[in-house]
Amino acid sequence: MSTTPLAVLDLIPRSSGASNATAVGNAVDLARHAERFGYRRYWFAEHHLNPGVIGASPAVSIALVAGATSTIRVGSAGVQLGHRQPLATVEEFGLLDAVYPGRLDLGLGRSIGRQQPAPADGGNGQPVTAAVSAYAANRGGGAHDTEQRTGNGLLLPKQYDFGRLLATSATKVATLLHLLQQPGAYTPDYDSQISDILALLAGTYVSPGGVAVRAYPGEGAAVEVWILGASGGSSATVAGERGLRFAASYHHSPSTVIDAVEAYRAAFRPSAELDRPHVSVSADVVVAETDERAAVLASGYGLWVRSIRSGEGAIPFPTPVEAARHEWSPEDRELVRDRVETQLVGSPQTVADKLEQLRDATGADELAITTITHDHADRVRSYRLLAEEWARRGHLEGTPQ
Repeated sequence: MSTTPLAVLDLIPRSSGASNATAVGNAVDLARHAERFGYRRYWFAEHHLNPGVIGASPAVSIALVAGATSTIRVGSAGVQLGHRQPLATVEEFGLLDAVYPGRLDLGLGRSIGRQQPAPADGGNGQPVTAAVSAYAANRGGGAHDTEQRTGNGLLLPKQYDFGRLLATSATKVATLLHLLQQPGAYTPDYDSQISDILALLAGTYVSPGGVAVRAYPGEGAAVEVWILGASGGSSATVAGERGLRFAASYHHSPSTVIDAVEAYRAAFRPSAELDRPHVSVSADVVVAETDERAAVLASGYGLWVRSIRSGEGAIPFPTPVEAARHEWSPEDRELVRDRVETQLVGSPQTVADKLEQLRDATGADELAITTITHDHADRVRSYRLLAEEWARRGHLEGTPQ
């Protein structure tokens, strides 16, 4: 039986009542456990202006965790290129590779950025509107307004209106762009950014003016380059055409995960990196000894997703008691339905069955697991129980320790 490696996708969540220091310490502790449990990778996402999610800098997070571990691969899932320069990204990962050679995954993601020169102060709203429209348009691929299921029964819920979230958060988006991008800066075409990063890593970069540039550090770094994508849009196409590894999101955009992997495979061309497509698929998971206990631990998830989709930013993750106090309106429930219904919650056997279903429906080569519970010990236990069950089924290389 072929193995299906597991990875950890960490947002560095902060629980209600906890400090930033506690959240960062929990990330380091979880990484140490994940290495012993047999997880292949430990990835960090990048988010900003979220009180309950403090993973703002993947490179810094990677450095903290790489120094506390010895064998697990560490990486980004991903660096947001909407406000990042290719050279800065390559140099940061070059520094990391100098200290932790052969362990780095450079995951690159699209994000909102100004698509045209804009006024220095973030302006009159038009630059934000253009950025939102361009970002939403490039998601592309297969949106559907009714619930669907794959041939093996995997739920593909009704497409969430991502544009609605961006539109209702226009003021916050404007502030984010004002704080993250230099005045007057704009985001180049995504394919061009990927081209520049690959060229800088390979030592083949030549500027539009014909000047050869060498990235020190960065050139020759032994990093695996991944492209992140939530749908069958430009990210999937870029990853396929360049023969790169692709990470698709069931946890973030469950409706379009099949569209994403199909678009990637359709566009795939063999490269020096890969002779065949290679896909990781993410899932939001909570595991406990019983289905009932897992449901209790996961009960804060809906309220947490609601905070994100209402435009306020992720709140500190609530306790089950805090979550139970919320009075849900029909509008609230509809707002989070797709995410709640596709969270994989239950005993080790229940969740492993669901992960096999996700793997088989998407043809995933790997699975990236993101788990958030209020109590850190419950979170660590969830990853341990899943690894033990996954190993028992012969999917995991080695035996969890």
